[in-house]
Amino acid sequence: MVREARLDPEVEVLWEDFHAEVNVPSEQLRTWLLTRGSGEESFSPSPNLDLPQPGREILKVLNKRKVDLTPEDIEVMRAAVERIRELMDAKPPRGNADDGWRHSLLDLGHDPLVER
Repeated sequence: MVREARLDPEVEVLWEDFHAEVNVPSEQLRTWLLTRGSGEESFSPSPNLDLPQPGREILKVLNKRKVDLTPEDIEVMRAAVERIRELMDAKPPRGNADDGWRHSLLDLGHDPLVER
C-alpha cells in the first residue's frame, strides 16, 4: 500500500538521496530534456518530440510532494540515485570535459559542475 510506503523510513532516506543526487532544478531539467529531445532524430521521417527517458519520469517526481509518491515514483527515484552514483563512480579520465559522460548525468538531472 502506498500510504505505508510513504511512512517507511527507507522511502524517507530515498527521498533525501534523490533530491541530493538530482541537483538540477526541475525547470532547468525540463529545458535540457527539451533541447535533447529536439536533436537530429526529431527531424527524421518519424520524429519523437517527447522528453527523453528516464528524465521524463525524474521530472515528474521532482514536481511531486513526498506524500503523493506512487510505487512507480519510488522505483524511478531508486533507479535515478543508483544510475547517478554509478556514473559518478565511473568518472572518465577527462572528467567534466567529457561531454558524453556529463550529458548522461544531465539527462538524469545531475550536473557534476554543481558544487555540493
